[in-house]
Amino acid sequence: MFDFMDLEFNDAQQSESSGFYIPEASECMRCGQCVSGCPTFRLFQIHEETPRSRLRTISKILVEDSPVSPEELKHLNNCVQCRACETSCPSKMAYGQLFDAAQAKLQTPLNSLAKMAFYFIEHKNHRAWLMPFLKGYLKSGLQNPLRRSGIFEKFNLANAENLLTEPALKPLFEIYPTNRIRRGNVALFTGCIAEHFDRETLEAAIKLLNANGFNVQIPKQQSCCGAIHQHNGQSATHLIENNLAVFNSLNVDAVIHVATGCGAMLSEYESESFKKRLFDIHEFLLANWSDDLKLESSNLKVAVHEPCSGRNVLKNQQSVYALLQKIPDLNVVALADNHICCGSGGRYMLTHPENAAQLRELKQQIIHDAKVDLVVSSNFGCVLHLNSNHTTVLHPLVLLAGRLI
Repeated sequence: MFDFMDLEFNDAQQSESSGFYIPEASECMRCGQCVSGCPTFRLFQIHEETPRSRLRTISKILVEDSPVSPEELKHLNNCVQCRACETSCPSKMAYGQLFDAAQAKLQTPLNSLAKMAFYFIEHKNHRAWLMPFLKGYLKSGLQNPLRRSGIFEKFNLANAENLLTEPALKPLFEIYPTNRIRRGNVALFTGCIAEHFDRETLEAAIKLLNANGFNVQIPKQQSCCGAIHQHNGQSATHLIENNLAVFNSLNVDAVIHVATGCGAMLSEYESESFKKRLFDIHEFLLANWSDDLKLESSNLKVAVHEPCSGRNVLKNQQSVYALLQKIPDLNVVALADNHICCGSGGRYMLTHPENAAQLRELKQQIIHDAKVDLVVSSNFGCVLHLNSNHTTVLHPLVLLAGRLI
């Protein structure tokens, strides 16, 4: 295994839907080009924490159908799933797809806490019922004494509780009409928890779309994109099928996503009719910006953090820079080491808090060294993970909407 290079392939093997060749795990060339961009190798500096080592484990699971050791599983599950290895792989290894397939085959049992989390992600109405209790808890004054009691550590809830922010309780309207000359109708994908915990970004998106002449529709039947299920070995079929049914039935010009993590998953749905109308909001606004729409100038220095889902999957990170240039006098710079993951990784910051914290510290040091006024990131998970008392991170849309004249 892995002792040969197989560079030949038949055109018939290519995916008819995408035209993209997906090599098997055994076709890794062992060139090592993926190693330097791997965040866990950056932390541990050992071979076992590299994509090519993980591919050997994946090959055992998917190709050889042979058992893997607990140590091999540990290193496999340490993967942040940033997919930086895909962008550097000369074989165009579809690592993300192979990783998901391996997790699905492993069928690792979920603990009770994970089962509860997946339940609330799947059931939108029940999730909404939970929000008043979370808001009440944050306003009750119980947070500090409960933290000191150690109860959150006992039930493995400390990391989730640390990330908790006050949720929005009122649902978004189903229609937000523009008050300008109407240029079209779009549907907004809100995701599973963003409607409650990232309301500011969603409202900024609506404001910018309305300002550019688009009615915004928010179908209440939409569900989670399915990424957190698929990346953790759970079936996302029911979520995918629901979203396809909901959005394909709408008479809209575009389906817009505002978080690159959701967008990466949505972009890989196997529905051409859906994908033809799917747009990242930055790309959509760039293509449809009204000539008479002006933004107030700003002398801020802003660093752009590029989420892995945008950089490595959607590959559209330049649209953020171009859109921010709509703000006169704004100084926009790229954050150094953007190719290294910040450690958010979907639920990775909850399941691997020590690794995620170390990666965050590296990123926050880079932010400190950049000496900027503000950092923007187009993925909600990254914003949540990176924000602290010393670091202010916003979605680019919030900055843009705040400068509308």
